[in-house]
Amino acid sequence: MSDRILRDQLIAQLEGGQAYLPVVDILIGFPVEGAGVRVDRIRHTAWELLEHLRIAQWDILFFTLDPKHVTPPWPDEHWPKTSAPESDTAWQTSVSVFLSELDQVKSLARDPKTPLFERIPHGSGQTYLREILLVADHNAHHLGQLLMLRRALEGNRT
Repeated sequence: MSDRILRDQLIAQLEGGQAYLPVVDILIGFPVEGAGVRVDRIRHTAWELLEHLRIAQWDILFFTLDPKHVTPPWPDEHWPKTSAPESDTAWQTSVSVFLSELDQVKSLARDPKTPLFERIPHGSGQTYLREILLVADHNAHHLGQLLMLRRALEGNRT
């Protein structure tokens, strides 16, 4: 039996656009001038969320691929040190790296040579499928927060 249906569904979940907006639509065109604004009653800024997404996805991806990967200490090294990007370029670079590494996760999911149900040899019981789903789930959670912030920031424009 082919696992193509499962792989296609993993890609769809990683890209968004079913239960939530496509990832690209949430990130591209984000009002960068508001990336460091702390919106009332919302714990994180958009920059903090974007960087956390980027760092966590990088960590999960490279844990999965590289037996020598060292996960940074949680939680201090999984969140940025600043609440705002230093420039529009810093925001765009973070978005670009996040999307590039998301493409790598999608390639891992697509590749029929990726043994989805097998344990990662250097892990402690994690499977390839579990790590791909972890990226999809974690991203969906925080992308929802980013979308909420985007709408709040756009609603505050006068």
